Amino acid sequence: MQTQNKKVSTPIWRNKKVVPVILQAVFVLLVGIVFWILIQNTLTGLERIGIRFGFDFLNARSGFNINEAMIAYSTSDPYYRALLVGIVSTLRVSFFGIILATVIGVGVGVAKMSDNWLLSKVASIYIDVFRNTPLLLQIFILNFAVFLPLPRIQEAVSFGPFYLSNRGAVIPWARVHDATALWLLLLLVFMAAALFLFKYLMRLEMEGGQHRYPFLSALGLLVLLSGLTYLLVGRGPLEPTIPSHTGAAVAGGLSLTTPFLSVLLALTIFTSTYIAEIVRGGVQAVPKGQVEATKALGFKSRTAMRLVIFPQAIRIIIPQMTSQYLNLIKNSSLAMAVGYQEIVGVGNTVINQSGRTLEVIAIMIAVYLFFSLTTSLFMNYFNKKFQLVER
Repeated sequence: MQTQNKKVSTPIWRNKKVVPVILQAVFVLLVGIVFWILIQNTLTGLERIGIRFGFDFLNARSGFNINEAMIAYSTSDPYYRALLVGIVSTLRVSFFGIILATVIGVGVGVAKMSDNWLLSKVASIYIDVFRNTPLLLQIFILNFAVFLPLPRIQEAVSFGPFYLSNRGAVIPWARVHDATALWLLLLLVFMAAALFLFKYLMRLEMEGGQHRYPFLSALGLLVLLSGLTYLLVGRGPLEPTIPSHTGAAVAGGLSLTTPFLSVLLALTIFTSTYIAEIVRGGVQAVPKGQVEATKALGFKSRTAMRLVIFPQAIRIIIPQMTSQYLNLIKNSSLAMAVGYQEIVGVGNTVINQSGRTLEVIAIMIAVYLFFSLTTSLFMNYFNKKFQLVER
């Protein structure tokens, strides 16, 4: 007698793989329906009061000036150009704010755990004072109590090639020239050659067990090729410009206005206090056995932190740092309080002139959403590179 084993199929409503997918699809559908209803009601309401929704106004002449534009702009340019200037200004203050806040935050966080009593107390006071003070108040203090009382541009205070006045600061900078594009292309080739040499020497070192100094060799090759290129081209990749005081103004260099400096420093200081606490928590989360092992091996505290403790703590620190970076980007919208015209400041001016409130707000939301998602994707990729690979 031959028996046949029939495979019993699981009903769809009991399938643990299918049911979650169906529920998520239903949820997305319901959310989409709700948003569609809200959008339709909004458009209907606008039509009743004689307002038409659309983005055609972006091609109209802006007619207002922007004090600190990073790209070419004039009052005859359309609204979309003005908004683009605001986007670039937001990106500018956010990018440099993230870099400076990270450097200062890591330094202050490590200093707070230092064995030096004075250094630890100074770091603790720094964190307690600036973390518990409203960010907007810090922006106001820096703008109205620190920078504006400085001397006029005619009596600018100089610290070597750096100049400070009530208009802001002028610092040494560099500008592009005709050979910059060639330099950029050659530097990419040189870096690829240095990376190839580094990997090749690393393989030889691993196979032969002899020191090949891969990093120093790769760096030396990069410096050698760059030096030869400089001799052939006759100039570097960028042309330095050093500021000089002419009596009535400061010529040359890069000018940083008072509103920009106030916002940048406030965002940097405020965010760095949270990053410092994240670093402290991440370092203290490293198993104590690791710290004791470094002491048993005779490591100095500085060497142990750099080679053993901090590389392990970075896996804990990165996810929390992402939240602080996103907060810094969104907090940059407070810049309009002191006249720094980023996307919110420019957007408010466009709203006042065109009356297109919903359209401009939608653009602002899209800009911040794009910046936040891009930052999150980059940090998630960075986080995966530092995760431990389980076997």
